[in-house]
Amino acid sequence: MKNEKIHPVNFIIKIFLMILADISFFAVLSAAPANINQPDTLTYSQYKGSIIDNSSRKPLIYATIAVNGTNIVTISNSEGQFILKVPKNLTDPKISITYLGYEGRQLSLSDLKKEDNVITLKLLPVKLTEVTVFPTNPELLMRDVMNRRNLNYYKDPMLMTAFYRETIKKRRTYVSLSEAVVQVLKQSVISPKEDFAHLYKARKNTDYRKIDTVAFKLQGGPITNLMLDIMKNPELIFTEDMFGNYTFSLDDVTKIGDHYMYVIGFKQKPLIKLPLYYGSLYIDTESLALTSATFNLNVENREKAGEMFIKKKPAGSKVYPLSVSYHVEYREINGRWYYGYSRGDLTFKVIWRKRLFNKIYESSIEMLVTNWEKISDNPIRQSEKIKPSIIMADQVTGFADPDFWGAYNVIEPEKNIESAIKKIQKNLEKKK
Repeated sequence: MKNEKIHPVNFIIKIFLMILADISFFAVLSAAPANINQPDTLTYSQYKGSIIDNSSRKPLIYATIAVNGTNIVTISNSEGQFILKVPKNLTDPKISITYLGYEGRQLSLSDLKKEDNVITLKLLPVKLTEVTVFPTNPELLMRDVMNRRNLNYYKDPMLMTAFYRETIKKRRTYVSLSEAVVQVLKQSVISPKEDFAHLYKARKNTDYRKIDTVAFKLQGGPITNLMLDIMKNPELIFTEDMFGNYTFSLDDVTKIGDHYMYVIGFKQKPLIKLPLYYGSLYIDTESLALTSATFNLNVENREKAGEMFIKKKPAGSKVYPLSVSYHVEYREINGRWYYGYSRGDLTFKVIWRKRLFNKIYESSIEMLVTNWEKISDNPIRQSEKIKPSIIMADQVTGFADPDFWGAYNVIEPEKNIESAIKKIQKNLEKKK
C-alpha cells in the first residue's frame, strides 16, 4: 500500500527509543548527583483533597485545579487526589476545577481545609441542539485542526516549570521511582526549533535486586513527554501524508468548562500492517483546537511493536509490549492553548527461553506544567540541557527528605507510590 510506505518509521523509532525499555544483564551503576541544592524561596500554603463524581462518588482522574488569575495549576492523580500549593501573598484567590464532561466549579481558597477536602463535580449532559454545526467529514475536520495550529496555540517561546515522574514496576512491586522539577523552554508549535528542558531538582530510588537478573530502564526522561505534544510534533500521528492511514469517526459531543467538544475517534485502516495508533481526540467546536487526546499503539504485531521500543535485550529472551497508551492535555489562556500535561503507560512481557515463568513489567512517565511565563531570552544554557539519551535512574540520587519539593506543585502520589516512598525513607533511616 502506498500509504504504508510513507509511514515515517524513522521518526517513530526515534521517539520510542526515548522511552525504550533498555534491558540488560544486572549491573550496579554509579549515579551522578543532580543539581538539587537550589533554594526554595516561596512561602506557600498547601491544600490536599480529592475530586469525585457527585452521584457515584467515584474519583475523577486528571481533573484540573487552577488558581484563577495566575498560571498555577495542578491535577488530580489516578485516585482523584490532589495537592495544591499556593503562595501566601495571593489574597484569598479563587480556584477553578474542571473535568471533561462535567460542570466546572469555582471555590475560594478560604473555603478549603488544609487536608481531606472532597470536591464534587456534576455530570453535564450535553444537548445536541446546543451544538449548531456537526462535521460531516471527520477527516477533513482533523485536517482543519492541523492547519489552524498557528491560530489556536501559543506563538511565543515560554519558560515552563513542570513536575516529572517515572516509575517501573515488576508486577505490583516498584523497582524504580524517579521524580523531578524541570524547567522547559517550550517553542511555538509552528517553530522548527525543538523544545528542551533543564533538570532543576530531582530525586530517585532504584533497587535492581527486586527484578532478578535484568535491569529494566527507561531512556529519555522529560524529553519523551515533550515529544508527546502532538500539536508541536504532529509527526507522531498526523501529517498530511499520514491521514490516509486512518479511519476517522464522530463519536460524541461533550463539554469541558465553557467549551463544547467534538469527540473524534480514529484507528488505522485494516490494510496497514505497521503498528499505528487508535484513540479519541477532543476538538473545540468553535476554534477547532485539539484540547486533549488519548491514544494507544496497536500492538497486534508484537514483533514490529517491540522493535519500536527495545534498544537492548539479553540473549535468549524475547521482549514485546502488551499495551502502550498515551494521554496529552492542553490548557487555554486568553484564547490560546498550550501544552499542559502528558502521560505514557507501557506494559512489557519478557519471555525467557528454557524458563518456566515469564516476567511482566509496567512503566509510566508523566509530566505536568505547573507554571509558565513568556520570555524573550533563553535562560537555559546549552550545557544544562537534558539529553534525549538520559536515564533518570542513573543520573539522580537521594530520596530521604519528605519536604524535598518545598513550594513546587507536584502530582499527589498514588497510595502504592506513597507507600513505596515511605519504605525508601525508612530504609535510609535504618542505614544512618
